[in-house]
Amino acid sequence: MDITLLGTGCPAVHTERYGAGQLIRHKGDGGDTEILIDCGSGVTQRLVGTGSSGAKLDAILLTHLHSDHVIDIYQVIVSAWHQGRTTPQRIYGPTGTRKFVEGLMAVWKEELDLRIKHEKRPSTAALELDITEIKAGERLQFGEVTVDVIAVDHQPIDPAFGFIFAAPKESGAGKARGATKIALSGDTTYCPALIEAAKGVDLLVHEVFVHREMHVVEGVRSAETIAAVAGYHTLSDEVGKVASEAGVGCLLLTHIVPPNSNRDELLAEVQKSFDGPVLVGEDLMRVDPETKSVSYGAARLSYA
Repeated sequence: MDITLLGTGCPAVHTERYGAGQLIRHKGDGGDTEILIDCGSGVTQRLVGTGSSGAKLDAILLTHLHSDHVIDIYQVIVSAWHQGRTTPQRIYGPTGTRKFVEGLMAVWKEELDLRIKHEKRPSTAALELDITEIKAGERLQFGEVTVDVIAVDHQPIDPAFGFIFAAPKESGAGKARGATKIALSGDTTYCPALIEAAKGVDLLVHEVFVHREMHVVEGVRSAETIAAVAGYHTLSDEVGKVASEAGVGCLLLTHIVPPNSNRDELLAEVQKSFDGPVLVGEDLMRVDPETKSVSYGAARLSYA
């Protein structure tokens, strides 16, 4: 099982860091599994960029209903139809997900009905949605991949979730397999419940707010704005402590606020409180915690 960062950005528009989204992939004995987590701006294009598509997804999981995590849902649904998907799209998210997605489809119904009638594609099954609202403490199953739903602290957004993914290691027949575990924070402040759930995972994918790089800009953001945004994210001088207290194998930073934060300075700051491997995430970066390898463009490296 590995994870690809589709978008490492935030609500601030950025040409290098697209909206929030991650892709979990696992090659299992009974077939492959692909799970999309969140659908921020540009995620549909990033899916294709990593060799996947909306047509291949086993499920879409939503951490919460903030716009920067859900704004591409309609695009994912419609593009999957164009890509030849033959089964309904399965969407899992917190309370309110059904109302949101069904409302979104209602907004586009007239346009979509005209498109269906005119384009005469072989199937409309991809436009039929299977929506499940989930709660903290639940365990979901997709092929060999289990997903534990964890309540995180992103107040006043409630509920908001993190996820713990687990799957058998892809070590081949006849070998002791064990399990690979990946924790994904979603959007949250420092959260003891997430730390407890992520104890000993191979990889922790965690958001970060680089507070020293957020400045007052007249007419754009005030000191009060900065304090409010910082109040429901994990600060860059805290996220290393989260990884250290959880005892994780590697820390991968994403949802980087602001998106143009200095990468080297961020890395140095986080390494002060976590002595394990730290990766500053980039769009289309793929991390395999079983082999402890990172793929990014033409680059291939190990963090062992």
